[in-house]
Amino acid sequence: MKTLPQSWVRMSVTLATVIVALIVGWLLWDYYLNAPWTRDGRVCADVVRVAPDVSGLVSEVLVHDNQPVRQGEVLFRVDSARFTLALQQAEATLASMEAALKLARHEAARYQNLQSDNAVSQSLSEQTLTAAAQREADYQLAVANRDLARLNLERSEIKAAVNGTLSNFSLRPGDYVTAGQPVTALVDSDSYYIAGYFEETKLRRIQVGEVARVRLMGADRDLPGHVTSIAPGIEDRERTDSSRLLANVNPTFSWVRLAQRVPVRVLLDAPAQLVAGQTATVVVNPVQPNPK
Repeated sequence: MKTLPQSWVRMSVTLATVIVALIVGWLLWDYYLNAPWTRDGRVCADVVRVAPDVSGLVSEVLVHDNQPVRQGEVLFRVDSARFTLALQQAEATLASMEAALKLARHEAARYQNLQSDNAVSQSLSEQTLTAAAQREADYQLAVANRDLARLNLERSEIKAAVNGTLSNFSLRPGDYVTAGQPVTALVDSDSYYIAGYFEETKLRRIQVGEVARVRLMGADRDLPGHVTSIAPGIEDRERTDSSRLLANVNPTFSWVRLAQRVPVRVLLDAPAQLVAGQTATVVVNPVQPNPK
């Protein structure tokens, strides 16, 4: 009779241990499969491809690689001699067109007065009006050419479009740059965000506005943030368009179906030293309601 309680104790402890192990195992399994977390996160930022708007020889370089710059800061200059001469030529043409326009307007007004006195024919008066209209069009064209020449001269100074840091910059004086051809990348420092690629099975537990924690690889602390958006769609790699614009669906089916990953954008709540392309672990937690 004395061994009966001891056996019950052993059975109770064993049963309790098994139950606790099952509960812990189920919680871990649920956390691994369904909890909104992922180790597949990346630091992302908008990248501006800096390209000159005019072609020419680089006369001056004012920045260097990996240098932080402010919006509107001059990065480099293209030789402006040609653009200065073009502006002077356009201004001279404009002055000539302005003088011709004044003369045509004066002649048109004079012939209008003579026609009212029946001193000239109506046909000759209309010809002077047409000539004045043509001179007006020539003058407006000269104004546009002058403005274009002035714009080209202004654009010979290439400025930073946003606040950021230059990357892969190796331009030197004497290099020839072509309009529209990028010469360096400018990483926008005001556009950093974290892209967490969550499995589709975890999306139902993620809502816009929820609190998030970000741990960069190699970092020793979490960065607080919040979910700002969830991607509305991803590429369907099982389907392509045929030459007749009909859906071409892959006829094979894999028995093991992997969950698709959907990008979720997370914005950090405080400034941090980030590098675009860094790896991060992202954990999303529901927002707790404020106590009333």
